[in-house]
Amino acid sequence: MWEYTDKVKEHFLNPRNVGEIENPDGVAEVGSLACGDALKLTFKLDENKRIKEAKFKTFGCASAIASSSALTEMIKGMTLDEALKVTNQDIAGYLGGLPDEKMHCSVMGKQALEKAIENYRGAPPLEEGAKIICECFGVTDKEIERAVRENNLATVEDVTNYTKAGGGCGSCHDAIAQIIEKVRSEPKTETKPKLTNIQKIRLIEETIEREIRPSLKHDGGDIEIIDIIGNRVIVATRGACSTCKASNITLKHFVEHRLKEFVSPDIEVEEVAK
Repeated sequence: MWEYTDKVKEHFLNPRNVGEIENPDGVAEVGSLACGDALKLTFKLDENKRIKEAKFKTFGCASAIASSSALTEMIKGMTLDEALKVTNQDIAGYLGGLPDEKMHCSVMGKQALEKAIENYRGAPPLEEGAKIICECFGVTDKEIERAVRENNLATVEDVTNYTKAGGGCGSCHDAIAQIIEKVRSEPKTETKPKLTNIQKIRLIEETIEREIRPSLKHDGGDIEIIDIIGNRVIVATRGACSTCKASNITLKHFVEHRLKEFVSPDIEVEEVAK
């Protein structure tokens, strides 16, 4: 039996935005019934080109339904560029975390969102030129590469948990291992300039205010910065977050992940009671 958070159970038992939008601006279908997980996502924009409405139809497990429900809640009110910044880790963090074996459900949500936006913009598919690696589940080399990069995956088992690739006959395990080796051997480039302490503190505060606090407040929670020491961001949880059993998972999978993305990969978030 999987260890699900209360948030996952809530979105599974009472999913938001179930259905299909009539005459949507963007639409996408990912997965397949044969694989056991499939998702159809539709969205509608308002006059300011922000996502006014998003709906889903999902065939799959509790994690698939909960991830789809969470995704549609998260992206409402966002511009398409803002929505494209939502990662599968953000979806999992919004739910208080997912079991490793179920992370592929959050990846499926991310893929559906990207494809729906491509559908609206008329852009060429992200996976153009891709090659099927896992015949059992129809997973391409591009999908595996992206999962490895975005989630720092290191083993074939990790890839299976996040994409399902390799979870069938196992004949693609060697090919998956080669992709992992290729991606992890890529040179790491530093794209962000070195920040002064004052710049780092300001950027941390801005990121929490813009990227983190709205999601926490949506569920009655919040965080307060207690101190910033080097790359350590010391925070205290407030509201619903202070009593949530999964708050530590939220801090690591959502808050810390966002700060690593927007501020520095060396950021670490620590919680104190205050």
